[in-house]
Amino acid sequence: MIFGVDITLVAGLFAVAVAAGCVDAIAGGGGLITVPSLLLAGLDPVAAIATNKLQGSAGAISSTIAFARRGHIHWPAAWKIALSAGLASIGGALCVSLLPRPVLDAAVPILLVGIALYFAFAKRMSSEDAAARLTPGIFALTVAPVVGFYDGVFGPGAGAFYMIGFVTLLGLGVVRATAHTKLANAASNLGSLALFAIGGHVVWVIGIAMAFGAFLGAQIGSALAIRLGARLIRPLLVTIACAMALRLLSNPENPLRRAVMGVFTGG
Repeated sequence: MIFGVDITLVAGLFAVAVAAGCVDAIAGGGGLITVPSLLLAGLDPVAAIATNKLQGSAGAISSTIAFARRGHIHWPAAWKIALSAGLASIGGALCVSLLPRPVLDAAVPILLVGIALYFAFAKRMSSEDAAARLTPGIFALTVAPVVGFYDGVFGPGAGAFYMIGFVTLLGLGVVRATAHTKLANAASNLGSLALFAIGGHVVWVIGIAMAFGAFLGAQIGSALAIRLGARLIRPLLVTIACAMALRLLSNPENPLRRAVMGVFTGG
């Protein structure tokens, strides 16, 4: 036992975080692995989300370091986007109880499927940069805070939303877009993590162990993403976006699922 937590459980969650960190560094969606694992470990939903923010922050920071070392992050623009995302995520976390959760539950799966289709069929999906449609400053004032706010208030698919913004609006190649996504993810994760920590919701023993695992896994995933580029990132992005959509729709209380079932059952 470590501080009242079974060491075998901690070791198992460390291994889960390594795998999730690797996947998350490439295409996001690591929470699909870690959050259910934390719930199965016996954490209540709030503690599971809060503890997941700790390990997710470590993984995103690790990925950012790995990409930055290879020169894939343009810091003069990137820090403004990250700061905007981080501040907006704090606002989102503060507004959790005020926003209509059923609307998010119904809308996000549709958006994720749309993103999956875009990445699956878009002609311009390479490691080469293209012409930008927005300046980084405008992006930091518009897109980044919107996604950051969403990450603070809900979260699933935030990495995919950042990614499509960096590719379509800033014209970044897939590898550089992934690098900037990790930095923005780190900022928005840290913003909401701060509030969860202040509220006492983080299970620190488990969270710190998973943070080490996520950091290690993210180093592996980042190396693979840098080496293989769009050949790896593109199909994994499509897979993760679809998996997240299915995960949200698997909840029997999801209003979109209930509406569809109602059509087929005549309810």
